[in-house]
Amino acid sequence: MSDNNLNEPENGPVLEDAPEAEEMEEIELVEGIAPDARVEGEVVDEIVVEEPTLEDLLATAQDEAARHLDNYLRAQAELANARKRFEKQRSLAYVNANADLVAKLLPVLDDYERALGTVPENISGDPWFAGIELVYRKLLGILENMNVVEIEAVGQPFDPHVHEALAQEPSDEVESGSVTRVMQKGYLIGDRVVRPSLVYVAE
Repeated sequence: MSDNNLNEPENGPVLEDAPEAEEMEEIELVEGIAPDARVEGEVVDEIVVEEPTLEDLLATAQDEAARHLDNYLRAQAELANARKRFEKQRSLAYVNANADLVAKLLPVLDDYERALGTVPENISGDPWFAGIELVYRKLLGILENMNVVEIEAVGQPFDPHVHEALAQEPSDEVESGSVTRVMQKGYLIGDRVVRPSLVYVAE
C-alpha cells in the first residue's frame, strides 16, 4: 500500500459532522413585523392602527353631505337657467314667426285703409260697404290678438329705431325734430319693430 493511504480509515475519508437542524437559529416572523424589527432577539410590539372615533365619522359624513348639497344646488341652478334660456328662445321664435306673418298682412291693411279713406259719401251707407268695414275690423282684431301695436309718430320726437324719415319740412304745430306727418304707419310686436313708420320731420 502507498503512504497516502496510511492515515485514511478503512471505510473511506472522514467527513465533518453537519450541524443539526434543531441547532440552527430559528427566525421568528410575526405577521406585519419585518425580520429586522427585533431587539436582542425579541420581537417589538405590533403597530396598532387607531379606529376612527364617532366624532371623526360624523365630521366626514357632514363634509360629504355638504358636498352633495352643493352639487344639488348647482344642478338646480343650471336647470333653472336652462329653462329660462329655453323659454326666451321659444318666445323669440314665436315673435319672429308672428313678425313674418304680420309683415305680409300689413300691405293688405294699408290697402283697406286707403280704400276706406276714399269712399264717396253717397255709398258709405250701403250695406255692402258695412261688410267691407266689418272685414277691416276683423283684420285689426287679428293683429291685436297677435300683440301688434301701431307706432306713435305724429308729434313724437323722431326716433331712428322706430321712425324712418323721408324728408324735413317746416312746421308751426310741432317742435323741431318731431314728426309732422306719417306717410306709412309702422307697427311693433313687443319690442320688435315689424315695420318702421315713414314720416316727415319738422326742421
